[in-house]
Amino acid sequence: MTHTPHELSEDFPGDAERIRDLRIADPHFARLVEEYHAVNRAVHRAETLVEPLDSLQEQDLRRKRVQLKDQIVSCLKVAS
Repeated sequence: MTHTPHELSEDFPGDAERIRDLRIADPHFARLVEEYHAVNRAVHRAETLVEPLDSLQEQDLRRKRVQLKDQIVSCLKVAS
C-alpha cells in the first residue's frame, strides 16, 4: 500500500493537455475525471488515516478508482 495519491497528471504526464481539452469539450469525460479525483482523494485520506475506513470500504474505493481510470483511458484512446 502506498500513500502517494494517484493523480492523473502524474499517471499520464504526456496527456495532460489532452485531458484538459477533453474536460472542456466532453461533459461525460469531465464527470469521470471529477469523480476519479473525488474517489482518489478519499482513498488517499483513508491510506493516510486522515479519514480511516475499514478494509472492505477502502478496497471498494480502490476498485472504483481503477474502474474510473480505465474509463478515462478508454476515452483518451477514442479521442486520439
